[in-house]
Amino acid sequence: MIKAALSLLLVLAAMSSTFGKYIPKTGKRIPQTLSRGWGDQLIWAQTYEEALYWSRSRNKPLMVLFHLEDCPHSLALKKVFAEDNEIQRVLDEDFIILNLMYETTDKHLSPDGQYVPRIIFVDPSMTVRADITGRYGNRMYAYEPNDLKLLMTNMKKAKKLLKSEL
Repeated sequence: MIKAALSLLLVLAAMSSTFGKYIPKTGKRIPQTLSRGWGDQLIWAQTYEEALYWSRSRNKPLMVLFHLEDCPHSLALKKVFAEDNEIQRVLDEDFIILNLMYETTDKHLSPDGQYVPRIIFVDPSMTVRADITGRYGNRMYAYEPNDLKLLMTNMKKAKKLLKSEL
């Protein structure tokens, strides 16, 4: 009897934790450590080189997210980013994604400096989309938790540019 009650409790707890979170069309995936909490149901590239290869071979834009584990700005953005079902869905269906906690050797990914959090878009021709920016003049690729609508607009812009330029 106790085993049955515990089993039921475990099932209910597991079900309640999934309500409200984005679940891909192909079904729930095992969380990747590469997500680092930014979207456990998304497939994340492991390296910049792998992300560029996937972007080119699948003809999808790449979104590179720079952050730090202990940065309060990164943590605040991560919380709202991971909870936004629309952003998670669009990323899953239309983008190659990579999150980095270190700088790459490609200086094109830091056109206005090395700060976090920073989001840069790269098209499948491996061109960094320096024209897709956030709302800050001194940190052009920075986004804050209240900038999710702008981020979504920029994601749509990255998809449109992809289709109109290739």
